[in-house]
Amino acid sequence: MKLPIVAYGDPVLRKIGVEIAPDYPKLESLIDNMWETMYNANGVGLAAPQIGLPIRLFLVDTSPFSDDEDLSKEEQNQLKGFRKAFLNAKIIEEKGEEWPFNEGCLSIPDVREDVKRKPTITITYQDKEFKTYTETFDGLLARVIQHEYDHIEGILFTDKLSPLKRRMIKGRLSNISKGKINVDYRMRFPVLKKGR
Repeated sequence: MKLPIVAYGDPVLRKIGVEIAPDYPKLESLIDNMWETMYNANGVGLAAPQIGLPIRLFLVDTSPFSDDEDLSKEEQNQLKGFRKAFLNAKIIEEKGEEWPFNEGCLSIPDVREDVKRKPTITITYQDKEFKTYTETFDGLLARVIQHEYDHIEGILFTDKLSPLKRRMIKGRLSNISKGKINVDYRMRFPVLKKGR
């Protein structure tokens, strides 16, 4: 089932997600619905807060980036088969020299800006069977994970922009929260919700 994606300005996007226990109700169907929602919106990642749930769950599928000819064959192959649900994730290390990359977000449609992030991360997380892993990722894969991880920490990519950049996009962000945007996927807008 395709779920509505929560738009910029909704308080749920600012909440730090709570951990999920193995008895979380209908977890399997929630994850399936999140995959369907993400693919319908042409995303490469989706976090639970983006569908209104302040829990520590996000999905990543970097396959769409694997065709990028600017990447090495090794990185293309790494991105091609990567499809994973992360539960109760915690980044334990970020290292290297920050590099910029143009990012967007399904909750902030039509806004794309360069964001600097460190190239290598080590993260501990659980899969949907609650088996625990600690893995290190780098490059574009690490960046997508960092972006989605920020969501479960109540952080948006726009928070990482300079004060000047944030001022320049303030009107666009306000319009998004008011529903003054055309998107080809379902969204839930905070200002419209309050008006009912």
